[in-house]
Amino acid sequence: MIIVRDIMNTDLITVTPDMDISRAAKILFDKRINGVPVVDDNGSLVGILCQSDIITQQKKLPIPTIFTFLDGFVRLTSLKQLEKQVLKITALTVSEAMTPKPVTVRPDTEIEAVAALMVDKNFHTLPVVEDSRLVGIVGKEDVLRTLLSNTD
Repeated sequence: MIIVRDIMNTDLITVTPDMDISRAAKILFDKRINGVPVVDDNGSLVGILCQSDIITQQKKLPIPTIFTFLDGFVRLTSLKQLEKQVLKITALTVSEAMTPKPVTVRPDTEIEAVAALMVDKNFHTLPVVEDSRLVGIVGKEDVLRTLLSNTD
């Protein structure tokens, strides 16, 4: 049985919540990685920043659709959801663009569970946390590399 500890990357690249979004984007691009853990001053995991979070800035702002029903207005999108989208589109810092409280795995999580999470939730990168501490990261390439090495 293969577990996360066997395949995770422990040479961690991290960013901080107050880092400029363009600097974080350059790190993702230069290191050729899809996502990067966001840690606070104590080294605690507070979020994850993925390429898709940055690409969101290229989206057009969705205009909430409203229709009338019995002389009342009914919103098809919530103001809270619209506010989240506006913050991501206009993000200047990592904290404004990141996904807070990311899904994490433990070092003893089986690779099958990781693969299922990645496929079912469309995750490309999962932080590995042990005793509330970031200890590694596992990505789709790590899982794929393991699958390929087992076919030899």
